Amino acid sequence: MTVTTDAPPTMPTSADEARLWSLIEAAWAELGPEPLALRRALVERDPADDDGDDGPSYAMDDWLDRFLDRLGHLCAELTGPELTDLDRVVERKLHDIDREDVHEVTDGSDDGFLYCRGFIVALGRGYYEAVRADPAMALPDAECESMCYFFAHLHNDRFGSWPETGSGISRESFGNPAGWSA
Repeated sequence: MTVTTDAPPTMPTSADEARLWSLIEAAWAELGPEPLALRRALVERDPADDDGDDGPSYAMDDWLDRFLDRLGHLCAELTGPELTDLDRVVERKLHDIDREDVHEVTDGSDDGFLYCRGFIVALGRGYYEAVRADPAMALPDAECESMCYFFAHLHNDRFGSWPETGSGISRESFGNPAGWSA
């Protein structure tokens, strides 16, 4: 959702971004060494090699629900403004990789492309930065819908309202004009 106001857009702070990545890493760490190894394999893989149906990209599907559960537990005591700050970071991260070159690899409809970008964020900073630098590192059909609005849903569940990020951008697919050729 794009917010239109006269106020300048609210940008995520470096502290908020560091907190997001720290929470994501902590949630994954609670699951043990196997998902850590799978995530590392995705970051270190040669994108020209197709990992097939038994590679780390497909193996991650078995871990995503547990990861999100752990992330929710780690955020149990966060305030409304803290959840809004984290949602703003996710919104920005999704927006920044809303690019034609990433879409060419992941494919997907409007929603499908959003969910692919959610997967990229959910896997953590290492994978996110790898895809941002080289879109060939992205995976087709790897999705994590829940990550796209994770903190917004937590905010709504706890405080009865959707957070207002004030960013002036959209996390929805094809909403980043700089990422698409005219």
